[in-house]
Amino acid sequence: MSDNQLKIRTILPEPTLRRLPWYLAYVSLLHSQKVEFVSSTQIAKEIKVDASQIAKDLSFLNIKGKTRIGYEVKTLVNELADFLGFRESHNAFMVGVGSLGGALIHDSGLSQYGLNIIAGFDVKEDVVGTNICGVPILNMNEMCQLQKATGTEIGILAVPVEHAQEAADSMIACGLKAIWNFTPYRIKAPENIVIQNTSIYAHLALIYNRMQECEKTESPKNNSK
Repeated sequence: MSDNQLKIRTILPEPTLRRLPWYLAYVSLLHSQKVEFVSSTQIAKEIKVDASQIAKDLSFLNIKGKTRIGYEVKTLVNELADFLGFRESHNAFMVGVGSLGGALIHDSGLSQYGLNIIAGFDVKEDVVGTNICGVPILNMNEMCQLQKATGTEIGILAVPVEHAQEAADSMIACGLKAIWNFTPYRIKAPENIVIQNTSIYAHLALIYNRMQECEKTESPKNNSK
């Protein structure tokens, strides 16, 4: 990553950073369809983000469109992918290889975005020593040694909630600098450790709640007789 990109990251608002992958997904689709140019208005219609917001977000990366033409799709794909780090290779450990952890190891799509799970860790004797899709499953007490050998800095956490903090503490003690937390537990960590919480259960609760709200809105009013 260039010095300029590092400087941009320090000022980039988090909501903008969250939207950039949406833009990349759409323009990558256009690129596969051999579309050469796209306007912010076109992107806005597809991903439901205001066109002025898209232009502002892209301006943070010094990406500017041409009047009446828009953005060059190929350039947009390259700039976004490079900035987001998806073209760099990032090794990661999977901590907890139950149903969710195993599914994430199976997900070959992660490697397309630069994340390579090189080992899984668990405490269950029946899974330690096996492999999932060629990824070795090791005992937790082997993590520090492998981290030193590989320099791995990212850990993916998918253990039962009652073991989340303990597992996170072990990951940090072994030198991991970032934890992608898939448990519903909000783990505690030093300020220099990057934590990203992705609780599928929280999102499921939102789905249930919003479905109920929609049902209330759509329910016909009772007619008095």
